[in-house]
Amino acid sequence: MKERMPGWFIRIVGAVVLLFLVLPILIIFPLAASPSDYLSFPPTGISWRWFDAVLSDPGWMASLRLSLGVALASTLCAVLLALAAALALVRMDFRGKRLVYALVLLPMIVPHIITSIAVYFFFSSAGIPALAGMIIGHVALAIPVATIILSATLQAFDIRLEQAAQSLGASRLVALRRITLPLIAPGIAAAAIFAFLSSFDELLVALFLSSPEQQTLPVRIWNAVQFQLDPTIAAVSALLIVFSAAALAAGNFLQRKEQA
Repeated sequence: MKERMPGWFIRIVGAVVLLFLVLPILIIFPLAASPSDYLSFPPTGISWRWFDAVLSDPGWMASLRLSLGVALASTLCAVLLALAAALALVRMDFRGKRLVYALVLLPMIVPHIITSIAVYFFFSSAGIPALAGMIIGHVALAIPVATIILSATLQAFDIRLEQAAQSLGASRLVALRRITLPLIAPGIAAAAIFAFLSSFDELLVALFLSSPEQQTLPVRIWNAVQFQLDPTIAAVSALLIVFSAAALAAGNFLQRKEQA
């Protein structure tokens, strides 16, 4: 008979792993609140000057607006395409279904640097504006995670509710719009949140397609790390961590609500 590991041992290992993952991220916050002109740890005091510098800098604010615009456009397109893909993969039975599903997930499996190079050369040779190419590239990267979430949501959905609406005279489109979509709305919202974060935090595609006038927030952070290593970077990173953590918490809450 196999002996189980003691509960206290599992909790200690879990705590060590969690600390290993979280501690490097938490160090960003004291670096951002340092009064020093240089990145130093531990900080000699507490100051909010670097947060004020970021929020009052036109360059950082322009990058924030660009990142939000690209992420919102990418999220809308990705969720619509992922919903169509999830409906086809869950509701339909056709030859090559597994291959199609693998192709949908391919951008998540292939290294992003390869996707970035392909997107750059394709759109530059086709003469497509860099901003449009950036959005399309982010859509391709966001579709897999949105498709996974929406496929799981549709599999958990009781199809009999939609069939009952059709038996009462509703067309398939009306039943989908008035029955299915409202009931799977938490899953759609969760997919949208994760798609938004995948675009908002993406660096490589934006790095290839950005210009000095159009830099997303991750690209500006990357450039600042190379040429301007001061606590401003830590302040921006701290704000992004808080924003991303809040969005992830909202996404997880919506997924649990959908499963309940």
